[in-house]
Amino acid sequence: MVVWTPKSAVAAAYSVDAQRWSELFDELMNPIEARFSRPEPRSRVRGFLQGLLAPLPAKNCWTIAEHAGDEGPGGMQDLIGRAAWDDSLVRADVRDFVARRLGHPDAVLVIDETGDLKKGRHTVGVQRQYSGTAGKIEICQLSVHLSYASPHGHTLLDTALYLPKSWTGDPERLAGAGVPDDVRFATKPQLARRLIETALAGGLPCRWVAGDEAYGGDPALATALRGHRLGHVLAVACSHRMPTGIGTQRADQIAAGLPAHAWQRLSAGEGAKGHRYYDWAFIALPLAADQHAGHHRLLIRRNRSTGELAFYRCWSPEPVALRHLVTVAGQRWTIEESF
Repeated sequence: MVVWTPKSAVAAAYSVDAQRWSELFDELMNPIEARFSRPEPRSRVRGFLQGLLAPLPAKNCWTIAEHAGDEGPGGMQDLIGRAAWDDSLVRADVRDFVARRLGHPDAVLVIDETGDLKKGRHTVGVQRQYSGTAGKIEICQLSVHLSYASPHGHTLLDTALYLPKSWTGDPERLAGAGVPDDVRFATKPQLARRLIETALAGGLPCRWVAGDEAYGGDPALATALRGHRLGHVLAVACSHRMPTGIGTQRADQIAAGLPAHAWQRLSAGEGAKGHRYYDWAFIALPLAADQHAGHHRLLIRRNRSTGELAFYRCWSPEPVALRHLVTVAGQRWTIEESF
């Protein structure tokens, strides 16, 4: 069981005292508790979430049970292993809470993935694969995460576990791990699309999507976002090829031909050490093959110290200024602060 609580949505958006925090926690927990039909898990889920949010040295059923005042971990183990509840309804409760507290029509949905290192092979979805968290290939789980960032604050919103083909192609292994029979292989961009469409179907206000190269390199995802009229600022590789007025070119080839006056010094937002200033440029691109009318751009970021370049494929239904695209690109880092 995984429960997504918008801790940063509360803590970042409000400088709250203990009383205010308690009121906000109650506002979130009241509908979640109602999702449990039996009284035991209904009373225990509050203590479980309080333990997850507490500054415990380690977080497992033993430490969370102790924090909740239980005599042993059995009750918490029952909650996460055997209690019957509908996680889609709990996700909807979290989404509704975020919409009430942080909702804004110009909000950005941020997609990213993270790895959870493991030692064995029985944890669902685990295999040797690249983990951005570790920066190398490790035995780990990978999950795709969806974060919500608005002028009012930001928070983790939803997540989906990535199941490699080594799992989805092994029915016996899936059954042993309790994976539902209808689960099929899905790429990480496909999982991201499902998360985004679930958020949209739930009425969450937003205007943009931001993500790294794993998502910017998938044309089907970008096409789907344009179909929803969602602007996007998605990172792409330097070798990413795109149409221009003089034929198809690599992103780094386009950057190499830019004159000095094309670059502007702009902040991508505040970081731990103040504003993150880079040089930025953007170039208009022809209409994409999917024929979704709108404004296609290549956005380029240049490190002012090293000269290192980063590239973003952008689209918006209406024209927007360079500064606006830079702001959206800068929101991608908020997902790293939402855990």
